[in-house]
Order: sequence, then C-alpha cells, then structure tokens
Amino acid sequence: MGSTLRVGLVQLRSGREPAANLDAAAALIREAARDGAQYVQTPEVTNIMELDRKVLFEKLQDEGADATLASLRQLTRELGITLHIGSLALKVSDAKAVNRGFVIDPDGEISARYDKIHMFDVDLGNGESYRESNAYRPGERAILTDVDGIRLGMTICYDLRFPSLYRALAEGGAKVLTVPSAFTRPTGEAHWHVLLRARAIENGAYVLAAAQGGRHENGRDTYGHSLVVDPWGRVIAEGGTDPGVILAEIDMAEVAAARARVPSLANGRRFEIAEPGQIGHLHVVRASS
Repeated sequence: MGSTLRVGLVQLRSGREPAANLDAAAALIREAARDGAQYVQTPEVTNIMELDRKVLFEKLQDEGADATLASLRQLTRELGITLHIGSLALKVSDAKAVNRGFVIDPDGEISARYDKIHMFDVDLGNGESYRESNAYRPGERAILTDVDGIRLGMTICYDLRFPSLYRALAEGGAKVLTVPSAFTRPTGEAHWHVLLRARAIENGAYVLAAAQGGRHENGRDTYGHSLVVDPWGRVIAEGGTDPGVILAEIDMAEVAAARARVPSLANGRRFEIAEPGQIGHLHVVRASS
C-alpha cells in the first residue's frame, strides 16, 4: 500500500465488432503495463459502439458469457495490474442491457461493478439525438472500491453532469473519481474539460477519464481527450483524438494538500429550501458543495 499510483488511460475508437475491439483494447492495455502503469482504465463501451438497437442485441452477451470480460480478466491476471474496464454493454434481458463498469484486481477477480446511473437521453440541436434508456437499464447504486489502498469512486460518462454523485463519493472517502466516457464531439468541445476540472476542484480529488475518440464505424464522432486532472484542477495528462495510452503519476499527498487549502468537504452543511411564500417551512433538504 502506498500513496502514489502510476495510472494509464487507454483511449479507444471502438467499432461494431466486439472481437476487433477486444484486440485493440488488449494491445493498448499491454502497452500501458509495459510502461509501468499499475492501474489501467479503458473507456465507456469498450466492447461495442452500435446505434442500431436490433444489431446491438444480436451481439450482446450476459456477463457470464461475455468474451471481452473473460479475456480481459485473464489478461489482467497475466499482467499483474489493476484493470478498470470503463464499461461493457451487457445483456440483462431480451429487452434491456446495462452499461457496466468493472474493476479487476491483479488476480483477475472482479472487485467492483458499477451500472451507469444517468441515461443519456438528449437532443443536441445539431441533428444528433440519443435515447440511451431505450436499450439500457439505469443503475441505482453508487460504488466505491479500493485500488492499492486508495479509495476510488466509479462513474460513467453522462454521470459527469450530476455533481451530487461525486460529492457523495468524496464524502464516502474517494480520493480518485473515475469517468470513463464516450462523449460526443459537440458536448466534448463545449464542456468536457470544464466539467472534469470542476469535479476535481469541488471534491479535492484526482479525476481519471479514459475516452473514446474520433469517427467510429457506426458514424458517431466522439471527443477523445482522455484526461488526468489533479485535485487542484490542473490537467496533468491529456490525449488527442486517436487511440493510444495516456500515463501519469498520482499522489495522495496532493489530495490532502488540496483539501487542507480549501476544506469544502469538511465545511459542507445541510440546509433547507423554502419556496416563495413558504419561508420557514421545510421544502427540500440538500447538501451544499
């Protein structure tokens, strides 16, 4: 157990065939391990990027039968690293899938699972429209896990826009917040950096975000720019749009220093919200941030 960790973010451009995506991910995971990464993170939907619901469900497997998960567990065991599969699309019924992240320990065992809570149901105004809830079942539990004695909070992509989730994870002890993603290019250009930096600053935590990047086989453009952000909000490592590995050293002493300088976690208070004309009457209780 130590206070530092060498991390590797694998940036992908996943296509429509899980076997090809597995080969691409495995090669980059090996590269990250060769470069000394103890913890490696892949992006959201590592196994498949498919917009056609019918085709998607023809290719999806349940967790127990998924070849990508089985192969990456074996690879993790071989390399002796901690692997965070940002997410896999997995079938849970004939009508629904889950967008599920996994942390796999160096023995190849699954130490944590997280199902994406917030569904990306948006109309971007440029002709792009997404209804993630048509195919996916949302999760209901926030997840914390430990990697080499460092408490880590798991989230996925669109979760990034819901800061209360990150505050809850930080209040639960997370010093590292993870956001494996497949951000669209328009939303990424507008908001990716500022939101990731904000989550780091608000919580005095490292933020690790492996991303999908570039023009995918299904025609979708994702933003890329995998980021490592330190607890003071500084970007200390960043990718471009092409597949590759982004490496950084993170130090929990920096978390302690940031939280000592601005102790917002310690200073947060509960408060009441009163609607007009209802001053003094309880409406809702929320946490400050």
